[in-house]
Amino acid sequence: MSPPPVAADTPLSQRVLREHVASVYFNYNATFLARLVFVLVLGGFMYLQLGDPMVLPFVVLHLALYLGMYFTPRWNPWVPASESAWWARKITRIVTLLGFADALAPWIFVPAGNLPVTAALMVVMMGNCARAVQSLRPLKAALFGHTLPMMGGLIVALAWQGDSIHLFLAAFATIYLVLMLRVGVQEHQLLADSLALRFEKEALAVRLEEQIAATERASEEKTRFLASASHDLRQPLHAIALFGAALENELRGRPEGAHAERLMRAVNALGTSLDTMLDVSRLDAGVVTPEIRAVQLDALFLPLNHMFSPQAEQKELQLRVRASGLWVRSDPQLLHRMLSNLIDNALKYTVSGGVTVRARARGDAVWIDVRDTGVGIAPEQIGRIFEEFYQVGNPGRDRSQGLGIGLSIVQRLSRLLDHPLQVHSRPGRGTHFRVVLPAAAPLAASTLQGAEAHRQRAAGAQALPERVLLVDDEAEIREAMSELLRSWSIEVEAVADEAQAEKALARAEDQARPFDLLVCDYRLAEGNDGLDAGQRLRRRPGTDMPLLLVTGETAPERLQRVRASGVAVLFKPVDAGKLLRTLNELAPAGAT
Repeated sequence: MSPPPVAADTPLSQRVLREHVASVYFNYNATFLARLVFVLVLGGFMYLQLGDPMVLPFVVLHLALYLGMYFTPRWNPWVPASESAWWARKITRIVTLLGFADALAPWIFVPAGNLPVTAALMVVMMGNCARAVQSLRPLKAALFGHTLPMMGGLIVALAWQGDSIHLFLAAFATIYLVLMLRVGVQEHQLLADSLALRFEKEALAVRLEEQIAATERASEEKTRFLASASHDLRQPLHAIALFGAALENELRGRPEGAHAERLMRAVNALGTSLDTMLDVSRLDAGVVTPEIRAVQLDALFLPLNHMFSPQAEQKELQLRVRASGLWVRSDPQLLHRMLSNLIDNALKYTVSGGVTVRARARGDAVWIDVRDTGVGIAPEQIGRIFEEFYQVGNPGRDRSQGLGIGLSIVQRLSRLLDHPLQVHSRPGRGTHFRVVLPAAAPLAASTLQGAEAHRQRAAGAQALPERVLLVDDEAEIREAMSELLRSWSIEVEAVADEAQAEKALARAEDQARPFDLLVCDYRLAEGNDGLDAGQRLRRRPGTDMPLLLVTGETAPERLQRVRASGVAVLFKPVDAGKLLRTLNELAPAGAT
């Protein structure tokens, strides 16, 4: 079983000391065996050389200390870090006692006039000093506690002899001790610094992981909140949009029609704001698949110029969208959205001067530059302008400056299309956005004309389904959708759930009047899934009709599921014109 990890809130000094103690105790058994061999070999050698009976008490004393050292409780990895200081003091006391025991050796084994034995003892004790410095350097107190008594005993015993040779040896041993202690202290400091740096990095890594986890949780919670709020807002707005569209059709050509038009403009503006949030969810969910092809930039720039010229004129700004004759490889709709967001953002933050849009060829790439003479962006804010709902210089959330999602969508589209996005700005001087796209060879004029003719023929065909089965659990939406469809001469039967829909299909089969289209809400009553219900209804024997899903859901996982099903989908609030076009696309052949 592995030891428990050290608590993250443990002070740095305790963690470092714990590692020092662990390092000393790691060599505990090896040190015990080395000292045991040392004292037996030294005792035997000295007894053979000197025949001194004091050798035996010296050896017995050391063996007793070693046995006590071996059987005394030891530190282990399960010991709390808060107790590390106590264990450091304990091992210091043990090795200090051993140092004093070793200090007895020169007083016993340095006979006058026997330089060979003296030299041999010096070599052994200096080697023991080097080993102690190596093993005890993590604990400076233990290092000094062991080496000072041991080497001090040798130095004093040599100096006690009084002759020049022993004084020289005492001086040499003193210099050696000082140098070894200096090396030990330096290595101790180096080890302590490296451990402190390691634990600081680990703490930073833990904090970074916590911040990442917190950011991910916040992002998930934000996505869930937006999805829930968006769905709850879309439900009543969807009913308002449907009733408003029906009312607008009835009042068209009458004086009261102007009020209906104003109502629908307000509804459409709110719907646009909700659709902007939906775009973020769809891009995050990965349900947007680009259709890359050759795109003529001039054909893209012209509608952009028409779209934003009124806004520029209203603010008395100059908008220059320059023709280039260049072609690129991209998705025309997604690229149009990307550039329109950049231009719209530039116009919002420009008070005087204007906005310039131009394209230039650079090798195999094409640069599209959007420059403005606006307020600019401070360097510390550059990294934040692509965050959702972040706006430079709009602390009051002025609605005229939008929601603060436009650049977030631009960044997501840049990644999706693999069109690198660059930004440079100087506060008070303006901002420059650059989109880098792959260049493409121009298409032949005949190809373009054929595609345009096909589009016009498709747009001109206004076939609509004759009978529609509507499944929605909210009575107001059933009523509003029915009113709108009937205004287009479409017969509607509206039901609240799957069971009622099955009965309606059975009646239609008995009357030989089948439905041409099934329109189903995604979220039905009691948590029922409209996609599953619609697909089950379509699989009924004798039933063959397309399915149109209408939903206010924006949760990424649900958007992925709808996309995987391949079912046509419209998002609430449904624009009347978009609904009409979709009905036209789904109408069976021969419908009127």
